[in-house]
Amino acid sequence: MRQRSLFAITAALAAGALTLTACGSRGGGDTSSSGSDSGGTTVIIGVDAPLTGDLSAMGLGIRNSADLAARNANKKNYVKGVTFKIEALDDQAQPSAGQQNASKFVADKNVLGVVGPLNSSVAESMQKVFDDAKLVQVSPANTGPSLTQGPDWQTKKVRSYKSYFRTATTDAIQGPFAAQYVYNDAKKRKVFVIDDKKTYGAGLASTFSAEFTKLGGQIVGTEHINPDTKDFSAVATKVKKSGADVVYYGGEYPQAGPLSKQIKAAGAKIPLVGGDGINDVTYAKLAGPEAEGDLATSVGAPVETLPSAKQFVADYQAAGYKDGYSAYGGYSYDSAWAIIEAVKKVVDDNGGTLPSDARAKVTEAMQHVSFDGVTGKVSFDEYGDATNKQLTVYAVKNGVFEPVKSGTFTG
Repeated sequence: MRQRSLFAITAALAAGALTLTACGSRGGGDTSSSGSDSGGTTVIIGVDAPLTGDLSAMGLGIRNSADLAARNANKKNYVKGVTFKIEALDDQAQPSAGQQNASKFVADKNVLGVVGPLNSSVAESMQKVFDDAKLVQVSPANTGPSLTQGPDWQTKKVRSYKSYFRTATTDAIQGPFAAQYVYNDAKKRKVFVIDDKKTYGAGLASTFSAEFTKLGGQIVGTEHINPDTKDFSAVATKVKKSGADVVYYGGEYPQAGPLSKQIKAAGAKIPLVGGDGINDVTYAKLAGPEAEGDLATSVGAPVETLPSAKQFVADYQAAGYKDGYSAYGGYSYDSAWAIIEAVKKVVDDNGGTLPSDARAKVTEAMQHVSFDGVTGKVSFDEYGDATNKQLTVYAVKNGVFEPVKSGTFTG
């Protein structure tokens, strides 16, 4: 997808408008989908997500939902004198591309916050770049615990990057939540665990396995797959021979769908269970009719069921985006709105202007942001993690994921 260039406008402001600083530019000169300028200071919110490739359904939903937040803020004149614009860059779900995008956002002083990325492995490549620049990052989708709590999070939690936040809960909760459902509700006792070796997938499979074993379940086999292939026949044969009554997959839908299809074709007519990375309508299309009954967990509750999300759903439809908001739409809107709230706090505290150290001030303000968002109450704990720990189990019914149970993990 062709990218629009980042804004770098340095014009003198008229009397009565916000003071031009190193972190703001006068509006005008470009019309983005975030709304037309009305004079004053332009603040750019960057968006990093896979806008092309296998995961683009989720990435485009992230971009559009963040754009909608900027549109609504501008329509309401929510931060007086400030016009918000979205600048989206495609990371193609690749850490190297994500790191390059992070450097591009840092280089544009008008960028005061970034929404994204989708993938935890991409986030790992971006965190230090943003933190060194004191540029706040809010992910709507990253669930790897180490991103906020350090590599030894299971024994000693340490926050490595103060500029990193997320509105999604973590795999420290999601994996065990899935294990409790599979063991207690679905009554499965023998699981074959597969992951794609990436940060997200391997971490999710690990936390699921630990809780499933703790509950009394048996892991009858494990396997790692190459996410660049679609031939899983060898793994499917191992699953069939293992005697498993369920498969748990740590990874994303482009691989999970074909994997489920091939496991069932091998004769193992058992459900595949995964995390939020497979919770997309594309999964069932790839998995075929026999995917009925496959399960996925996802952060929060279904947006369509939340009273707090009714306006978001209506606004998204009215905006005319050609792509759906997908699994992380509500969280992306809330991530962008958290940045908007932090900018508002900085502007209000500085007498209606942006200070020269606006990035650092916005990052500091983010720690104390709290508001009623699309997905419920939005706020962050001492690690930058979302305080909203709700999760939902979905099952494929008639070719789409339908919610079957919502709740929180009880340790």
